[in-house]
Amino acid sequence: MEEEKKSLNFIEQIIEDDLANGLTREQIRFRFPPEPNGYLHVGHTKAICINFGLGEKYNAPVNLRFDDTNPEKEEQEFVDSIKKDVEWLGFKWDKVLYASDYFQQLYDWAVQLIKEGKAYVDEQPSEVITEQRKNPTEPGVESPYRNRPIEESLELFEKMKNGEFDEGSMSLRAKIDMVSPNMNMRDPVMYRILKRPHHRTGTAWKIYPMYDWAHGESDYLEQVSHSLCSLEFENHRPLYNWYLEQVYDKTKVAPKQREFARMNVSYMITSKRKLQRLIAENAVTGWDDPRMPTISGMRRKGFTPASIRNFIEKVGVAKRENLIELQLLEFCVREDLNKIAKRVMAVVDPVKLVIENYPEGQEEWLETENNPEQEDAGTRKVPFSRELYIEREDFKEEANNKFFRLKLGGEVRLKSAYIIKAERVEKDENGEITTIYATYDEKSKSGSGTEESLRKVKGTLHWVSAKHALPVEVRIYDKLFTVEQPDAEKDVDFLNFINPDSVQVVQGFAEPGLKDVEVGEPLQFQRIGYFTKDQDSTDDKVVFNRTVTLKDSYKPE
Repeated sequence: MEEEKKSLNFIEQIIEDDLANGLTREQIRFRFPPEPNGYLHVGHTKAICINFGLGEKYNAPVNLRFDDTNPEKEEQEFVDSIKKDVEWLGFKWDKVLYASDYFQQLYDWAVQLIKEGKAYVDEQPSEVITEQRKNPTEPGVESPYRNRPIEESLELFEKMKNGEFDEGSMSLRAKIDMVSPNMNMRDPVMYRILKRPHHRTGTAWKIYPMYDWAHGESDYLEQVSHSLCSLEFENHRPLYNWYLEQVYDKTKVAPKQREFARMNVSYMITSKRKLQRLIAENAVTGWDDPRMPTISGMRRKGFTPASIRNFIEKVGVAKRENLIELQLLEFCVREDLNKIAKRVMAVVDPVKLVIENYPEGQEEWLETENNPEQEDAGTRKVPFSRELYIEREDFKEEANNKFFRLKLGGEVRLKSAYIIKAERVEKDENGEITTIYATYDEKSKSGSGTEESLRKVKGTLHWVSAKHALPVEVRIYDKLFTVEQPDAEKDVDFLNFINPDSVQVVQGFAEPGLKDVEVGEPLQFQRIGYFTKDQDSTDDKVVFNRTVTLKDSYKPE
């Protein structure tokens, strides 16, 4: 039992302590509260896995609650994408809820705070309010409206709600402490005027609650026991608690906010505003571009839910922020794909190979394995003929003894086929090799059981029959940025670090069966990397994205 306690992360320990101090298991409830103003990114995967993972651990419900308090930036498209991402990661929510579900209750509570002398309507511009707050070492300056009569604030607040004032002309502020060292407590704004249609409530509201006011009260209304958020909200916790204290009924559960370190991954950015800039300035093609650190981008690139969840598990739940290596994420992806991806043959930089002593017009369908890592993966048939495509880099006219691929006068085995020997080459006017001519050993067919078939050669090459080849567009993706932390320097535009070679599009050939694979199906192009069929594929054009290379230098601890 002692060993089990040691393995708990600090959030699990908090929950266990709460259970020991009177909280019942039936009272445990979590939530994941994204704002629907963009697509979820790699940083959100940690919050998703923590909240829904705890729900699974404690058999507790988890709400998916959209923090839709800013109609200027929120859209139904983002709501739909967030649902899709959470489901794709393998999690199930208890209820789909919205902060907008509680607009009336939040308004009523705000009226209550005004009546109790704990909130007031301020007619100053936001710039003035910000200036009056000063800084943590300098006392703030009270608004001249801070002590206005309660009835006056009530009347003005109702007129704000009815749309009788212009945007920015006034706001509702909580009356807390203008000399607090915590800037969040210096009479924070609770409501601002926004005459914008809301994606759910339409034009019903002309004022909208600020995040700090809506978030904790929404947690309370849903009886969330543990409100888990990233570290930047740590200084907001006193305000979260102050707001709760104003409405808290002691017979109910008081949500407990606790913070964990957000996840920063090298060569990625996790600011929605900056991700939107990438799209607006055509650095990428959209939210689901495979170079984007969004969940939809990673899904399109071929990452798997299991690999992302395993990555989050390896990263762990920490209290301090640090930079996680992209190589760890790719290691987890590669580890999962190695188990599940079908091995197929494709050539991305083709050169023709003609087997001169193979009968013209003859073809064979040879048996090859689907995945040696899976016992029940089975085999499939691939066509073989006199003319093939191989990778250009797999051939050299002359090479030393460390080059185990094909060279003039040398032998290699063609995967699941025959041993061949390169005899001569044909070149164009620029000296580029256009055709390699070879001979084959008819008795060396893989799996034939003959003595010749069992003889060993050091190299094995993948190939595609030219007659049967499926033309494919292959998108070779690399890091979107050239530096580990592209937005680390405030004075340098992160767009300066865009990698000009983040995607290379090449035309290749693949075995014909790949025309019928499903979009998103994981594949290993043998000896090249892991790939997946892209959604841009049509009947006339088949597109594959590279997910990750076969190997890298990352060494797991």
